[in-house]
Amino acid sequence: MSQSNTLTVQIMDKEYCIACPSDERSNLQSAARYLDGKMREIRSSGKVIGADRVAVMAALNITHELLHKQQHLDEQAGANREQVRNLLNRVDSALAQDSNEQGS
Repeated sequence: MSQSNTLTVQIMDKEYCIACPSDERSNLQSAARYLDGKMREIRSSGKVIGADRVAVMAALNITHELLHKQQHLDEQAGANREQVRNLLNRVDSALAQDSNEQGS
């Protein structure tokens, strides 16, 4: 593995060297900062002790956030589809009415 395809990130004062395509470096750095913040938040609460447990709790919290946002997006997409369907029905009705008026 070449050095240019790796990125060193720091999470809870430990360095991790991770293989990463150059076009994904910024995203990986952001993800590492986000994870580091979540883990530090959990550790500072004092309710979870041990790096492994902190990491698992952070992973669970991040996964919960992701699933919640995905559910929200799915609901929003469903509402958008319904709005588009209603608009298409209104357009169809208006075109049919216009066609009937022109045919009279």
